[in-house]
Amino acid sequence: MKSRILIGLLLSAMLAISAFAQNSSPSQSSTEQAQSASQAPATATQPSAKAETATGKEPLQPETREGFWGRVNPFARKKYVARQTQPIRDRINELDELTAANSKQIKDADARAQQGIQLASAKANEADQHAMDAANKAQAAQQTADQAHTRLSNVEQVVTNIDQYQPATQAEIRFKPGQTVLSKNAKAALDDMAAPLKGQHGYVVEVQGFSSGQGQAAIANSQKMAESVVRYLVLNHDIPVYRIYLVGMGNAPLPATATDESKPKPKRLTGGRVEVSLLKNNLEQLASTTTNQQPK
Repeated sequence: MKSRILIGLLLSAMLAISAFAQNSSPSQSSTEQAQSASQAPATATQPSAKAETATGKEPLQPETREGFWGRVNPFARKKYVARQTQPIRDRINELDELTAANSKQIKDADARAQQGIQLASAKANEADQHAMDAANKAQAAQQTADQAHTRLSNVEQVVTNIDQYQPATQAEIRFKPGQTVLSKNAKAALDDMAAPLKGQHGYVVEVQGFSSGQGQAAIANSQKMAESVVRYLVLNHDIPVYRIYLVGMGNAPLPATATDESKPKPKRLTGGRVEVSLLKNNLEQLASTTTNQQPK
């Protein structure tokens, strides 16, 4: 019976000591709060310590006073433990929210940067395409200008030499004395000269008739022989009349032959003949050059 009483007294004493320790903890915490309040002006003079934390708040201070049971109270209640750990949980929640906000800002910044890079790349590609188009157009314009300059040079050269005809081919048509009819050989010679002239430009045909005899009779006879040649060219080869120049020379002398180097003498021939000369300028050459230079 006495032992039961002793055990009961011991348990009562232990419960009383535990209650006293728990009551002394709030008083100790209030004392610590008073001490931290007294030290607040000293910490207020150091703003850099608050700025170093992620939340902008002062770091949590560990409890320095151990109390009756030390750092761990074996008889601590849930409310006491919750009250001690609540600031830590609040600070952890703030850090989680701040981390989430920073992650979102980083993702937004990265998305905007990628969008800006893509837009800049598209603009650069478009600028390159415009530059290539401009270069191609400039090259085409340069080629057109070169062609125009070449054609202009050719035109200037032709205009300069438009009245300067150069001998191309010549033929001599023979007639028997007193006759003006073309022989078979004479027609063949005229065919060989006139056949390539179909569709051409920039040429004239010079027809000169020569006849034996004297005075106007010789001139009239040479005129008739030259007219027979012109008539054949117009009717059989469709050569325009305005391209033919006819003249009856009568008994005009031929170019002199050097029988004597010091005294050359002119030579006169008997019978009749007609000299046909084909003269050309550069108009045909200009037409062919223009056709070749036209863009296909």
